[in-house]
Amino acid sequence: MTFIDERTLVCDDTMIILFDGICNLCTGTVQFIVKRDRSRAFLFASLQSAAGREMLKQYDREDEGVTSFLLLEHGILYTRSTAALRVARNLSGGWKLLYAFIIIPKSVRDALYDWIARNRYHWFGRKEVCWVPSREMQERFM
Repeated sequence: MTFIDERTLVCDDTMIILFDGICNLCTGTVQFIVKRDRSRAFLFASLQSAAGREMLKQYDREDEGVTSFLLLEHGILYTRSTAALRVARNLSGGWKLLYAFIIIPKSVRDALYDWIARNRYHWFGRKEVCWVPSREMQERFM
């Protein structure tokens, strides 16, 4: 078990998605995941939040900043394309088939991921402040 702060205790089997809360692509991806996470396996935290910053600190990834999509799964922190594919593997429907792309070398997958990450604000825009989830979604956010 890990303490994120004095109020938040996370079990090692909890899956937490860390995302850029001002990126339109990232927040749209979170909304997409919430709709397809029928088992409610994921919790979410923006990288700008106190919980997100604390998790980055605990895993010595403070330099990661808001440049990556991260997944904390069973106590292991996955980044970039590996994180995205591991999330897809846990979604309902045919989305889990995307996990087959894990066979592509990580360097190739991450190069594509990095290209999209570098251009995401230009292509999809960004918010001035972090996105706030709806009341129905708030219980899944840290």
